[in-house]
Amino acid sequence: QVQLVESGGGLVQAGDSLRLSCTASGLTFSSYAMGWFRQPPGKQREFVAAITKTGDNTYYANSVKGRFAISRDNAKNTVLLQMNSLKPEDTAVYYCAAEREIATLISLMDPDYWGQGTQVTVSS
Repeated sequence: QVQLVESGGGLVQAGDSLRLSCTASGLTFSSYAMGWFRQPPGKQREFVAAITKTGDNTYYANSVKGRFAISRDNAKNTVLLQMNSLKPEDTAVYYCAAEREIATLISLMDPDYWGQGTQVTVSS
């Protein structure tokens, strides 16, 4: 039974920082590229960030470059998303995802597994 469990969402003000965490179980974590996606209110789900199986390379949407950082700890089966300088437009439900092919994860938004999501709300 595969599970991706997110935590760390909350209510913050513009300019604040927040760190999201996703812990995986039921899979061989090091065999999967990991990513974060988000769905703002009334909009489609969009790509945020991704990281390779070893953590050696990271990829970001233009909207979050320089503000967000993705990392992973394979010993803990965990992927993190550090979010700095948050803006109201960052308000969304954030989902972690696992996919064996990182190109598929980034481009197709159709990973092998989704987490349940965690709410991030940024007030002006």
